[in-house]
Amino acid sequence: MIWQIALYTDEEGKCPVEEFLDSIPISHRAKILQRVQMLAEWGPNLPYPYSSQVEGALRELRAPYGKSQYRVLYYGDIHRVFVLLHAFRKQTDEIPEQEKQVARQRMQADQQEKGV
Repeated sequence: MIWQIALYTDEEGKCPVEEFLDSIPISHRAKILQRVQMLAEWGPNLPYPYSSQVEGALRELRAPYGKSQYRVLYYGDIHRVFVLLHAFRKQTDEIPEQEKQVARQRMQADQQEKGV
């Protein structure tokens, strides 16, 4: 079963993941979008190294491209939709706390909007 993919949109109508994807080279964007397609097809069964748990409901989609390591933080909502919350180029071994905090805040806002 194909899972739906949604992009988090803030109260101003901005879509941070889309803005990030538009800011990187097309070939890098294509690699990330390939991983998003895999997520839609595999759902929660998408294995490591493509996806992994970060904390709680927060997960990361992993997309390496050459020396660049991209991450898309997401969660699965109660409607079987993966919501892509935050994307960034990872430059350290661990996900920086600041990046996780951004994703947690967006996940909370998304859940509040949906009444979860």
